[in-house]
Amino acid sequence: MDGEIDPERLATLLAEREEIRIVDIRDQRAFDRGHLPESECIPFPELTARIAELEGASRIVTVCPHGIASQQAAQLIGSYAGTESARVESLRGGI
Repeated sequence: MDGEIDPERLATLLAEREEIRIVDIRDQRAFDRGHLPESECIPFPELTARIAELEGASRIVTVCPHGIASQQAAQLIGSYAGTESARVESLRGGI
């Protein structure tokens, strides 16, 4: 894990069209009620089974309601062999 990213910084990167995979680790119902634009839903309980979907990404930002579980998710993603070269961050403060 490469730390946390502030919401303002993430918004700037998205506006600049940076290539970022935003991984929302909430369940599908919560995701469907509202989520960050361009984010994808990979619920935390499914993350280990679906982590290969993130291979090849250069930058990954994990998000959750309060920014705590997303830190754990970022650590998990960062430890995976297929994403070791990616910059992996958690959204500070959650969504």
